Amino acid sequence: MAAIIDVDRLSFSFGSGVLVQPVLKDVTIAIRQGEIVLITGPSGSGKTTFLTIIGGLRQAFHGSVKVLDQQLINSNEQVKIKVRQQIGYIFQQHNLLKSLTALQNVSMTLEMGNTLTEQQRLERSARMLIAVGLGDRLHYKPDQLSAGQRQRVSIARALVGQPKIVLADEPTASLDKQSGYEAVSILKQLAKESQTTILLVTHDYRILDVADRVVELEDGVIKTI
Repeated sequence: MAAIIDVDRLSFSFGSGVLVQPVLKDVTIAIRQGEIVLITGPSGSGKTTFLTIIGGLRQAFHGSVKVLDQQLINSNEQVKIKVRQQIGYIFQQHNLLKSLTALQNVSMTLEMGNTLTEQQRLERSARMLIAVGLGDRLHYKPDQLSAGQRQRVSIARALVGQPKIVLADEPTASLDKQSGYEAVSILKQLAKESQTTILLVTHDYRILDVADRVVELEDGVIKTI
């Protein structure tokens, strides 16, 4: 099966000249459709930088990064937008809009596609929230939800657009052990059902067993594949 994420000798640095700071060094990895890959490693090892390059959120110039058959190295904004439209994002901070209900927060993601009616968006969003166990919290605002429930809303928001890839950056960092494991297990179950690829950055060694593969990134270099 061809790789849905294919990275070859990716290098990335911050700064320039005498102030240059290498962050990623000749990173090579291939990830298949439906695979769940966790990236671990100490703070400052380049994990989040790597994730933002894969997600088309940061421009890189050295090596090759093909995501969904699109080359992101030295790419223009149109290419990155095309890739981003097929990716769901989950962040450490859920980034929910406090003035909107869970249903509205999830539904808002579908407005960008502009192919569904408002009723269709709400119905699909409600089904996704039910799938993550929040069928009785559709009309609750973020401040009325626990941290674990808010992260479930962010999982529903990431998956509702039926993305090819989900990128998650420390999604369990603000959760206790049980809530974190439940959230990631739900993400795994729903992604496996739809053959969605997951690339998840974490410090949380309690959730490593949900992965098909664990990769360690240390000082910008992949240590384990």
